Amino acid sequence: MPSACYSLITMIKHCLPLLALALYAASVPAAELTAQEIRWLSAGSSVLAYAKQTLQLPLDITVQPQARASDVPLALGYQDGRCKLVLSLRGNPHSEDVLAGVPAEQHGWMIEAMVAHEIGHCWRYVQGAWHSLPAGFEQAASAPELALQETRREEGYADLVALAWTAQRQPQRYAAVLGWLQKVREPAATVQGSHSTAAWLQLAPSAGVFGDATLWQQRVDQLWLQGLQHDQ
Repeated sequence: MPSACYSLITMIKHCLPLLALALYAASVPAAELTAQEIRWLSAGSSVLAYAKQTLQLPLDITVQPQARASDVPLALGYQDGRCKLVLSLRGNPHSEDVLAGVPAEQHGWMIEAMVAHEIGHCWRYVQGAWHSLPAGFEQAASAPELALQETRREEGYADLVALAWTAQRQPQRYAAVLGWLQKVREPAATVQGSHSTAAWLQLAPSAGVFGDATLWQQRVDQLWLQGLQHDQ
């Protein structure tokens, strides 16, 4: 985890929802967020509130004061029993690359899906299921391939969580979010890389596959298991 970061606190004047502020207030000095950081956090605020209030996930948010060359704009780690959602936008010339080709008015939808994706990772960590397989599935024998498979499985699960969130909260935008996600994953689609999640994305062509809002987590698990069979 980065050694230096800013805690997310009182940003009322910048219109970050009050609920999100209350959830992530911290007893450390306030630091001014950039317009870009406010935009990303605002877009994902409903996901973050759900993760904290409904799922009761132990979640901390940090904002790096300066991104490193290898940093992605949004990432999640797990440390001391808590999920760490890290934004690396400042000084990151590639922070908006993931939104390339997406109309500006749709950026918020995609950022919200990205945040939901990371919450999917947090859920797996908290459940003690990270990199684990259900009964009946075997690990690859080769260490390098095993590492790829483990990452790919977790990315597939998190992609399904992002789609399930969209299906339940913004079904009218589902097709756009799915199309964007498929495009983002395209470079890895033919090489079975660590982020090649086609085996799972193809199982969710429409919002209807996730069914009732109260069962979406169950459907994510079911679809993930189906995808595992194609990924083996």
